[in-house]
Amino acid sequence: MDNRPVISEVPAGPVPVPGVVAALAGGAAVTPVWRNELGGLTFRLDGETTRYVKWVAAGTPEIDLPGEAERLAWAQRWARVPRVLDHGTDAEGAWLVTAAVPGRSAVDPRWQAEPATASAAIGHGLRLLHDALPVDRCPFDWSVERRLARADERVADGEGPADWAPEHRHLDLAEARARLAEPPAIDRLVVCHGDACVPNTLLHDDGRFAAHVDLGTLGLADRWADLAVATWSLEWDYGPGFDGILYDAYEIAPDAERVAYYRLLYDLA
Repeated sequence: MDNRPVISEVPAGPVPVPGVVAALAGGAAVTPVWRNELGGLTFRLDGETTRYVKWVAAGTPEIDLPGEAERLAWAQRWARVPRVLDHGTDAEGAWLVTAAVPGRSAVDPRWQAEPATASAAIGHGLRLLHDALPVDRCPFDWSVERRLARADERVADGEGPADWAPEHRHLDLAEARARLAEPPAIDRLVVCHGDACVPNTLLHDDGRFAAHVDLGTLGLADRWADLAVATWSLEWDYGPGFDGILYDAYEIAPDAERVAYYRLLYDLA
């Protein structure tokens, strides 16, 4: 059974190309490569060079492409992330254009067939990110307090247990919110990726970590905010049994309390 709490995937059928994406492409070939659970689209533009365009319709506040452009520009001084080429907004939506970086997504069929190798690369890449990005120079926040405010907004909009992952649907709103009100002490404050799911790591063909993508919520938080989601997402994309490989590659022992807390926070916020 698929236990993923959200659905992001390679589009299976025809995808209308937004006008701004067609204009940015010029004579380049346009290929839709990803659709996230909120309807945001990513296209590959193949011309003299390869570029990627992320596009989201106006009125989708959960996806902040100008904010992602700012985060990428900051992070690229220390970490392997895509280089921003352009970004903007119009009445129809917002877009972000980045240069291609070497590597394939960890959900590529190549790595679906070798999940142990991919799990190790994801863990190693996450450790590199956490060690490289300077906490004292980071202007972006991904704290529990900020994310709890977002969780409360979603509850006010009518979301509840039916919208959560299967692991959390036995909780009622009051119990879930009470658990989130008591976060564990911070183990190590780092600059977190913010969405360290399997698709957001790129790997070289030899299985080494290549780069991180989709850093729209990058910010300061306990490293377990990333680790909990990274190991959870291994189950969604590869099946159970690979989390130990990721922990070993990161060089950390599992922490059940922090994993449970940050998975619940991710689900609700």
